Amino acid sequence: MASNRSTYEESSFVDAGGVRIHYYLWRTSKPKAVVQIVHGLGEHALRYNWLAGKLTDAGYLVYSDDHRGHGKTGSEQTGGDLSRLGKMGPGGLRGAIASVLEFTQLIKKENPKLPVILLGHSWGSLMAQILLNSHSKEYAFAILSGTALRTPLHMNPGDLNAKFRKLGDPKYEWLSRDKEIVKAAAADPYMFVAKGLKLFGVADSMRLLGKPAKDLEHDIPILILAGSEDSLGGERSVELLARNYLKRSGLTDVKVIVYNGARHEVYNETNREEVVADALSWIKDHLD
Repeated sequence: MASNRSTYEESSFVDAGGVRIHYYLWRTSKPKAVVQIVHGLGEHALRYNWLAGKLTDAGYLVYSDDHRGHGKTGSEQTGGDLSRLGKMGPGGLRGAIASVLEFTQLIKKENPKLPVILLGHSWGSLMAQILLNSHSKEYAFAILSGTALRTPLHMNPGDLNAKFRKLGDPKYEWLSRDKEIVKAAAADPYMFVAKGLKLFGVADSMRLLGKPAKDLEHDIPILILAGSEDSLGGERSVELLARNYLKRSGLTDVKVIVYNGARHEVYNETNREEVVADALSWIKDHLD
């Protein structure tokens, strides 16, 4: 992982389904806004420590939770058996998404005067899309990365590492061109390879599918960041997603940036400084 000396606080809350959600807070003096990071499938919140450090350096508070079935939350759910990570507990996917929204409400209660920016990556970006369909007013802006238009034609349901396997690591080459990132992912006890259909089952897998809602209640600005070599969605998929937000949802401010050669985890890519600079510039432009 990219090195970072940022410090964070750990805390937890019990969600409506009775699951204890562990989360992390990175503080900054005189914060201008809050960024809520929603992590992806098979990973955990502390993989965003480097990004959180960049965000706090720029004057933003950062919150991120270990979703149900993931990180410390998942470990507690399974009694410490990390081989069973991924199961989300009561309510399945709907329970996990509701928990993310509960976390938003906790963040807003603790920071009533600050706008909340929703930053969803990968599976987290898919959950963020679902949340925006019915709760867009909860957020000032949204940043979606490693994302896709949520249809079977535009989102890869298969082996995301297939075209990269011959390059080295049999599981995580699809994440980044940075070999240290791949090595760290393979060594991380909280990382796991998840096949969505097997993990979620048919019903919850179908619940992940859908399009941006028609005529969103809040004209929320959205930034979409993608690698041209992302095997989950890729360039065509995110451009179609943006088009849906503009035409179907009636949004007026949707920007797409595609990084040539980058893979799935743009914040962990070899050009991550460029990616973060672009995100920070976009946030600043919208706050000013």
